[in-house]
Amino acid sequence: MTRRFEVGLGLQSNKRPEAYAALAKQAEQYDFDVLSVFSDLTYQPPIAALLIAAQNTSRLRLGPACLNPFTLHPVEIAGQIAALDLASHGRAYLGLARGGWLEKIGIDHARPVRALREAAEIVRLLLARDPAGYQGEVFSVAPGTTLQFAVQRSRIPLLIGTWSPKTAALAGEIADEVKIGGSANPAMVRHMRGLIDAATTRAGRSSHDVGIVVGAVTVVAEDGAAARSLARSAAAMYLDVVGRLDPTIERPPGDVTSDDVLDRFAMAGTPEQVAEQARALFDAGARRVEFGSPHGLTAEAGIRLLGERVLPRLR
Repeated sequence: MTRRFEVGLGLQSNKRPEAYAALAKQAEQYDFDVLSVFSDLTYQPPIAALLIAAQNTSRLRLGPACLNPFTLHPVEIAGQIAALDLASHGRAYLGLARGGWLEKIGIDHARPVRALREAAEIVRLLLARDPAGYQGEVFSVAPGTTLQFAVQRSRIPLLIGTWSPKTAALAGEIADEVKIGGSANPAMVRHMRGLIDAATTRAGRSSHDVGIVVGAVTVVAEDGAAARSLARSAAAMYLDVVGRLDPTIERPPGDVTSDDVLDRFAMAGTPEQVAEQARALFDAGARRVEFGSPHGLTAEAGIRLLGERVLPRLR
């Protein structure tokens, strides 16, 4: 595997501040390419962990996966990602998605594709210090509104998280990456590639302009059975959201009891098993594979095994 492919770590934002510093240092020590922090409802806002990671690393790309414009206005999204880019000296990426579990807090996330398009356009304008303002169908920004602090880059790479054909079409038009969150299914990578390629063709872009990122619950341990048992419980939280979205599966899985279902929605087992799953995702067309929390029976042990036993099998 060459460096045009990337391997990342995805962290759940449920840790104490000092833990993010240690985990970020560990990720950079093992030569991971990207560190993402999740933005799941009721967990810590990812910007706090990402700023700590920025201060404790020098090479890793860093970003939230993903912010949504329904709980965080695009102006606030622009401010947070610009601050991260400044703190990391130009290593930030921005992840946007429609958001999950929003019905629990009474938020109507109608017209999500339009909202994502407008959010991306507002972020672009603010990073470029364009004072023209913005009048959209969902969001607006008054003329003269600009960020009141230094901006490291006028354009920050954009990732859009989705399983949806309509949002994939938007991503093919405006994004640098598309993330299929909660999937370890090579068939889904191939399906998404087809959706993106149709959109890039319509937009006059190249297929190579938009990379596919696959991220899922990951548990690696010398005791493969224990790893898979923990992965089943960790993946259950996401299966309620993404289980019904995979069109390559004949019927939505009710749970992750079977090994076949687990392997489609998590990467789990011994280092050899996890490396084999990741390699299959790269072979299917993924540009980046992101190993998500909890990583191992403990986070530190899991990241150590990923760094020492899995990464060498992929590079």
